[in-house]
Amino acid sequence: MARLFGTDGVRGLANGPVLTAGLALDLAMAAAHVLGRGARGRLTALVGRDTRASGEFLEAAVTAGLAAAGVDVVLVGVLPTPGLAWLVADRGADLGVMLSASHNPMPDNGVKFLSRGGVKLPDEVEDLIEQELGADWELPRGDRVGRVRQDPQAIEDYIAHLIASLPNGRLNGLRVVLDAANGAASRTAVAAFEGVGAEVVGISLDPDGYNINQNCGSTDLTALRATAVSQGCDLGLAFDGDADRCLAVDHLGQVVDGDQILAILALALKDEGRLHLDTVVATVMSNLGFHQAMRAHGIAVDTTKVGDRYVLEAMNANNFTLGGEQSGHVILSEYATTGDGVLTGLHLASRVVQAKQPLAQLAQVMRAVPQVMINVAGVDRARANLDPQVNRAVRRAGERLDGRGRILLRPSGTEPVVRVMVEAPTTQEAEAVALELVATLRERLSL
Repeated sequence: MARLFGTDGVRGLANGPVLTAGLALDLAMAAAHVLGRGARGRLTALVGRDTRASGEFLEAAVTAGLAAAGVDVVLVGVLPTPGLAWLVADRGADLGVMLSASHNPMPDNGVKFLSRGGVKLPDEVEDLIEQELGADWELPRGDRVGRVRQDPQAIEDYIAHLIASLPNGRLNGLRVVLDAANGAASRTAVAAFEGVGAEVVGISLDPDGYNINQNCGSTDLTALRATAVSQGCDLGLAFDGDADRCLAVDHLGQVVDGDQILAILALALKDEGRLHLDTVVATVMSNLGFHQAMRAHGIAVDTTKVGDRYVLEAMNANNFTLGGEQSGHVILSEYATTGDGVLTGLHLASRVVQAKQPLAQLAQVMRAVPQVMINVAGVDRARANLDPQVNRAVRRAGERLDGRGRILLRPSGTEPVVRVMVEAPTTQEAEAVALELVATLRERLSL
């Protein structure tokens, strides 16, 4: 049986065959049981969600499961995932539960857990939670059941934390367009940027429960690019549904991706003497051009598996201060325990002001190697790296590139697809190699 947890919690179609209210309740109870082992006294959990309609019934289910397991529950409402992570640490809570499918379409949702300190759970703890699903244990009764309350100050405190991260980097005079993806950033992004002096043009700020990530946000930069140009903005920033990602565009509407953002911030921290061991953490998906740029500026790259929690694990192991992903997950460990889109955007904008250079010029720190990525649906992703003919095709493609590029084939941990990524000297060659691999996947692993 496939593992229930992916790279970012349990995710799927809300009310679909897997992610139901019943499963959410059971997951909450199992998590309380696992994380509560050895605890003295009752646990406290914070529960947050993004703007999806399904988050309302999933919040009720998770709350019921936690309280029934003897955990006191604090509801913080609609809030970015990094906001919940910060609050778990700030409030001294024992765990956090975030209900979000991040950048996925509205019909999806997810349940992800944070441990004390606001850190995502390691694989082995998630496995323990999965093993405890439906287990028979003695439930608390009487005055031992959990209580439920709200924290109306939560979002204001998180916004204040974001603003305080730029004590010397106010953005007076900077005109910024922010695309909140009709998601959790709708409640935080504008306030944070205006709080440090930026002039803000806001789009996709009106969530209705159904329009999250719909033709907006980090998965569709069309409106952001057009608005940045038409409104004469210095730069534009787009977040995803739970605001743990940030992508950017410059004043000409040109896209600045996560690798470029990471490179810009790496140089900024190095210039300030704040890049620990002159090292940045990135994943195997980072563009080869990023690695070349870092090497040229005397910065080492520590490479991890895909997923910001793996980036964070590497950062924590060595006290690194910066890490991230091409997708726009960027972790600034001085201020956050997970990717934080609004925080990233604030510090990127601050670099523009401090360097007195437009984002378009700063982004030239790296030259991306042509990269093609194709998401292949309708195939058995569990067998993607096990099928001998698929592996043979990958080896042949690597021999064809002969050190001039790179190939990565991996099952997604958040979507039912296999990702095929190819880098080559030209886009045409990368596309040709990628399409050959896609054809092999569909021939061998079609469902």
